[in-house]
Amino acid sequence: MATKNNTWSRRSFLKAAGIAGAGSVIAPFCRPASASEATGDMPVRPLGNTGINVPILSFGGSLDTSMSMLVLRQAVKLGVTCWDTANTYMGGRSEKGFGKYFLKYPQDRQRIFLVTKTHAWTLNGMSDDLDLSLERMKTDYIDLYFLHSVRRTDQLDDEIKSWAEKKKAQGKIRLFGFSTHSNMEECMLGASKLGWIDGIMMRYNYRRMHSDDMRRAVDKCAEAGIGLTAMKTQGGGQVQTNSETELELAGRFLENGYTDAQAKLKAVWENANITSICSEMPNMTILMANVAAARDQARLSSLDKALLQQYARDTQPGYCAGCDEICESAVAGNIPIGDIMRYLMYARSYDNPHRACTRFRKIPRDIRSQMAKADYSDAEQRCPQKMPIGRLMQEALIELS
Repeated sequence: MATKNNTWSRRSFLKAAGIAGAGSVIAPFCRPASASEATGDMPVRPLGNTGINVPILSFGGSLDTSMSMLVLRQAVKLGVTCWDTANTYMGGRSEKGFGKYFLKYPQDRQRIFLVTKTHAWTLNGMSDDLDLSLERMKTDYIDLYFLHSVRRTDQLDDEIKSWAEKKKAQGKIRLFGFSTHSNMEECMLGASKLGWIDGIMMRYNYRRMHSDDMRRAVDKCAEAGIGLTAMKTQGGGQVQTNSETELELAGRFLENGYTDAQAKLKAVWENANITSICSEMPNMTILMANVAAARDQARLSSLDKALLQQYARDTQPGYCAGCDEICESAVAGNIPIGDIMRYLMYARSYDNPHRACTRFRKIPRDIRSQMAKADYSDAEQRCPQKMPIGRLMQEALIELS
């Protein structure tokens, strides 16, 4: 529960944790604010060269937000005023939930930096998706409109550029960019050369942030004035470890006043080129914990960072890094290994098997049949993470079908 100065005691956090139950992603426990921080607002950062500042914590709306009115209201009060969704999330119920909120609290629309995405790959399809999103969310404009799940730079052609410019001129969108789960570094480097991409959302976490390729891609985007939003910041993998190392890591951070989940958020925020973290926050407990981490000005120690990096190395074979072009090109057929890895992550790390199964079942039946027979040995040899790809594909067939 928030006090008058918008800070929370550890007792309040622990009480909220008990209410939330064991299924929470983040336990609300964080270093208490100092006197100088007590009245501080949510920190903001510039979104590239757009001239717009956004909160460093964004509300990820990949859930049925019509069921989250109280959470959304509290998010606004706490300064979490960047909201992200997509045309397809929850079959449209996510966008409809935002629209329900704006109908109830129309004065808040001007405070919200609203982001949504299209899966369409035709100009007419993009236009239809945009108009549907505007209608669902009861708004005249989208602040940042993303082309969803870009895999290659050549998908960002002159026709897409002209479409974005037209929609900006019509006042339907303010900014344009894309999200990417796969071959992210290549997409980011390519976008940095285009000169017309305003924002990018990519998987970025304590596992990925230290690779030379990702560092170079982030730096180039920053130089090009592209605003960067990090997603999948917990670095959840496809293989559950529950090792002693993981428990020791969690204990180390708790001694310092925050959970390992909050530490992973703080690790991302330490890179000033990352504008915001997009986090799914389905309940008040997780919202409050994330806000506490965002407002806490204490930095991770060098030992904290070293422990996170060591843990990332120790658990490397359990995490898909999204370099799909390497593994998928080594397997016959059109098996979407990267997508399937993401669905396993939803089921195992996000504890959301329904979401995982729903997406997996959209894979054509003939491709799922190929999955059972394919030879993954070359893909496993090429995988930089040394993941047991063949075993995981078979497990996906069993768990998600």
